[in-house]
Amino acid sequence: MNTHDFDIAAIALKFQVTGSIAEVRNYGTGHINDTFLLKNSNPTQPDYLLQRINHYVFKDVTGLMENIARVTDHLEGKISPDSNQKLLSLIDTKNGNTFYKDIDGNYWRLYLFIPGSRSYDIAETAQQAYQAGIAFGRFQSMLSDMDPALLSETIVDFHNIEKRLKDFHEAVQADKVKRLADVAIEIEIITRHEKDMCTINQWGRAGLIPKRITHNDTKLNNVLLDADDKAICVIDLDTVMTGYVAYDFGDAIRTITNTAAEDEADIEKIQVNTDLFTAYTEGYIKTTGNFLTEKEIESLSWGMLLLPYMQGVRFLTDYLQDDTYFKIAYPEHNLVRAKAQFSLFTKLHEQSPKLRQIITDTVTAQNISTGINTQLSNN
Repeated sequence: MNTHDFDIAAIALKFQVTGSIAEVRNYGTGHINDTFLLKNSNPTQPDYLLQRINHYVFKDVTGLMENIARVTDHLEGKISPDSNQKLLSLIDTKNGNTFYKDIDGNYWRLYLFIPGSRSYDIAETAQQAYQAGIAFGRFQSMLSDMDPALLSETIVDFHNIEKRLKDFHEAVQADKVKRLADVAIEIEIITRHEKDMCTINQWGRAGLIPKRITHNDTKLNNVLLDADDKAICVIDLDTVMTGYVAYDFGDAIRTITNTAAEDEADIEKIQVNTDLFTAYTEGYIKTTGNFLTEKEIESLSWGMLLLPYMQGVRFLTDYLQDDTYFKIAYPEHNLVRAKAQFSLFTKLHEQSPKLRQIITDTVTAQNISTGINTQLSNN
């Protein structure tokens, strides 16, 4: 979306901005919302980030914005003014609302821009992975005393693997565009591991692990770092809702430790960077060891397998349904994505004893008492 598609200056005036807007730029690499950097003409006044919320993905915009306001209000009381930590700060409209709806039905929100910050799409160093672990772990820790029931479910069943598998089996049965012949290997991987991948759901229903407030989109580029690559702030709070901590750990491992892009066609390039795995785990455990239960720590190794598996299921389901959800650049794009995710899942599964040991060693080194079960299914 380009800046000339909207009267950005007029939209900004609906909010309680100070100074005046001198320049508007497209900002970031997000695929869901459209984001614009608003440069202030007055150097003593702040710059802003204006976002058009994708209300096709987030259908309950009011609930979404109430979630963000509640979470940021809770976090505000936890951050020391003397630290380098920052917080996403919403700017209300002149009517006192957290968002503005224009005459065309578009929803807009405004944040203060955080100067001196940067983000990375791909981890280049262990320091960046470690700081991501610090940031997401600290985020969970600061919200661990907030009642999850206060938050709306912004995307229903977002990380519910049982729902994703149901959708997948329905797509196989329908074979809408006659693509089953292309995906026999992927179907076999899904069905072989289907029972194991429901473990976290089963533990939750049995009361073995609690639901907490989780981020649910723990990509590296959702952490802002300073010039020294130290974590400043967790961003993109649209999917903050109730979930299991293993979801956040698993999605971070899926995106940070993969040596290739999410849609890499050459699966030989897809490997697990264990140095980045170790660094992320050390940062994460350092900031969550004060509240995680033993069973939650045990669940982390399931999360690292579940998230690439589930993402592969989602890509393959969309491929079988004629690519109706994810944007594609070419006809086989979703199939390539699915193959890449299942390749990563397979690599993680093969190395799971080593990776579980890294988790165990990290917990031991940080003097956190736990009873990690070292047995995973051999399937």
